[in-house]
Amino acid sequence: MSQMTEVRWHGRAGQGVVTAGELLGESAMHEGKYFQSFPEYGAERMGAPIKSYTRVSSDPIEYHSPILEPDIVIVVNPNLLSVVDVAEGIKPNGIMIVNTTDTPDKVRKQVKYNDGDVWCVDASKIAMEELKRDIPSTMMLAVFAKATGLINIAATIELTREKLSGRLRPEVVEANIRALQRCFDECVQG
Repeated sequence: MSQMTEVRWHGRAGQGVVTAGELLGESAMHEGKYFQSFPEYGAERMGAPIKSYTRVSSDPIEYHSPILEPDIVIVVNPNLLSVVDVAEGIKPNGIMIVNTTDTPDKVRKQVKYNDGDVWCVDASKIAMEELKRDIPSTMMLAVFAKATGLINIAATIELTREKLSGRLRPEVVEANIRALQRCFDECVQG
């Protein structure tokens, strides 16, 4: 029987949410899984709230629709917690991963999500310290790896290194790798 995991990403246009969803899929593909990743744009202007979707499965994926009942929700921009119902439709015992300075308990109360795990990491702070820019989307993959076990952090780091090496200076690539590892190490579950 096929095991499919559906992920809904929440962020703002220009934060790399679409790219992060694609990297998640490619990480899964490197581990022999199938994936599907696509965005849902609204106003299509920089800074507007957007959703992106990623499906990962052990078998080919036949569905081609937005994900209404995700297993996992990833929130890249913490300001969206008070603007968008990020917990909408999440399956019982799902996982919510949030880039925030808040604790999992505080996030759980804010979004009224009591059924599954909440993982938090201050990916924005890590991005600023390592990259000197607030671009936390791809770093959320490290938390996804730790929270789910569906992708391997070492393989994700190598894929990130491979994808970025062709277009960024080596020191910038290594800063991204350090940021991924830090998010893996510093995330907290509640």
